[in-house]
Amino acid sequence: MVRSTLITAMGIALCAGAANPVRLPVLVELFTSEGCSSCPPADRLLQQIDPQVIVLSEHVDYWDRQGWKDRFSSHAFTERQEDYARQFGLDGPYTPQMVVDGTAQLVGSDAPVAVQEIEKASRRTKANVKVVRNGSAVAVEIDSAPGAADVMLAVADDTAVTQVAAGENKGHQLHHVAVVRSLRKIGAIKRGGKFSTQIKLPPETVAQRVVVFLQESGRAQVSGAAMLAPAAYKPAP
Repeated sequence: MVRSTLITAMGIALCAGAANPVRLPVLVELFTSEGCSSCPPADRLLQQIDPQVIVLSEHVDYWDRQGWKDRFSSHAFTERQEDYARQFGLDGPYTPQMVVDGTAQLVGSDAPVAVQEIEKASRRTKANVKVVRNGSAVAVEIDSAPGAADVMLAVADDTAVTQVAAGENKGHQLHHVAVVRSLRKIGAIKRGGKFSTQIKLPPETVAQRVVVFLQESGRAQVSGAAMLAPAAYKPAP
C-alpha cells in the first residue's frame, strides 16, 4: 500500500513538471542509524520512493554508544543534521529524520507527509545539472542556477545489508539503499551562473551512486540535483 501510494503521488508530481523538466529531480536525505529501533521503517520507505527522486541515506554516529556501532556512521553526517536542526529551529537532531530539498523536514517513516513534501519540492524552479562519466572521472555541468549555491558531490553505496548483533535492532537484518560514504563541496556557483568541472574518482566508484547537487548558502535549499547510477565494476587482476 505504501509503495503504490508513493508511486502514484510521484507520477502526479512528474506530470506536473513535464513541461519544465529542469525542475526535477528532488533530493531526499534520510538521517538514520542501525542502532535506532524506529529507523528500519524509514529505511524501507526510502527504498520505495519513486526512482525519479534522488535519495541519500546518511548514518549518524550518536547512536553508536547505545550498544551497536553502525559501520556506516560518520560524525560529519551528525554535524550536517545538526545544521539542519538549526535551520528548522528544532531543539536538536533526531532519527529517523527525512529532509526534502533542504527546505522541509519530517519523521522519516511518515509516507503521506513525504509524498506531500516531495510533490511540493518538484514544482520549484531548479538549475539544470548534468553528470556523465568520462573515463576515470565524472564531468559536471550546471546551468542557470536560481541562486548562489555550493556544489556538493556525494558517493553512496547502491545497497547494503547488515545483520545487527547488539543494540535496539539486535537479531534483525537491516537493508539500506544509497548509503553515503563521502560528501564534499566541489565548487560554488553564482545566481544565474554556470559551472563545469571534472572530478577524478577511484575506479570502484563506478559501482556506486554519484550524486551532485546545489545547496544554497545560508538557506540550505537544494536548487538542482543529478545522479549517476552504478554500473558493473571488475577490479583489475
